[in-house]
Amino acid sequence: MNVSYHSLRLWQRNRDVFFKLWRSEVPGFFAEPILMLLAMGFGLGTYVALEDGQRYVEFIAPGIIAAYAMFSASYECTYGSFIRMKHQRTYDSIIATPLSIDDVSAGEILWGATRSLLTACVILMVIAAFGLVESPWALLVLPMTVLTGLMFSSIALFFTSVAPSIYSFNYYFTLFITPMFFLSGVFFPISAFPAVVQRLTWIAPLTPVADLTRAMVSGQLGEGTWWGLGIIVGYLAVFFPLSLVMMKRRLLR
Repeated sequence: MNVSYHSLRLWQRNRDVFFKLWRSEVPGFFAEPILMLLAMGFGLGTYVALEDGQRYVEFIAPGIIAAYAMFSASYECTYGSFIRMKHQRTYDSIIATPLSIDDVSAGEILWGATRSLLTACVILMVIAAFGLVESPWALLVLPMTVLTGLMFSSIALFFTSVAPSIYSFNYYFTLFITPMFFLSGVFFPISAFPAVVQRLTWIAPLTPVADLTRAMVSGQLGEGTWWGLGIIVGYLAVFFPLSLVMMKRRLLR
C-alpha cells in the first residue's frame, strides 16, 4: 500500500464539496433516521412490550445510530465514489497530481467515516433531547462510529471496485445492507429470531456495532460487550487493504 498524508487532500476535497452543497445533502441523511425514530419508537413502540420492561424506543434508538452510520458510509463509498470514478472522471484528474491511487481510495474511506460521524452526532443529540441517553458512556459512540464508518466504507469501496455499472449497487443494498438493517438487532432482540438466523446474524458487520452502541448508550458495558470491537477491527483489517488493491486494479485498467 502506498498511502500517505496526501489522502487528506482527497478528504478535504469531498468536505469542500459537501459544504458547498450542504443544503441539499443534510436533509436527506438526517431526516430519515429521525423520522424512523419517531415512527418506530413513539408510534409502533407504544404497542410493543419487551421482556425486561424496557421501552421500545429506548431499545431502537441506539440501533438507529448504528444503522444510519452504516448507511451514510455505504452510500458515500458506493454511489458517490462510483460517480466520481466513472461518470465525473474526478479520480483521473486527481491521480495526475502528487496523490497516488491508494491516497484517493484512503481519502474516500476517511470521508465515508466522516459522514458516519456526522450522522451519529445528530442522532445522538436527538435521542439525548428525548431523554433516551442513560449514561455518559454514550460519548464513546462517536469514536466507535468513526471505526464503524471506516469498516463499512472499506466494504463499500471494495464492492465499488468490482461493480460493472451503477445499477449493480441495487444488489449490494438489497442483498447485503437491507438484510442487516432488519436482522442485526436494530429493531428486535436477536434472541427473538430462529436459531439459524441468530447464528448468521452474529457474522454480520452491523450486529456488533448495534450491540456496542446499545451498551454505550445504556451504560451497561460488561466484559462480554467488547468482543464486538474485535469483529469490527477484523473486518476493517481485511477490507481496507483489499479495497485499496482492487481500486488500484480498477483505475489502472
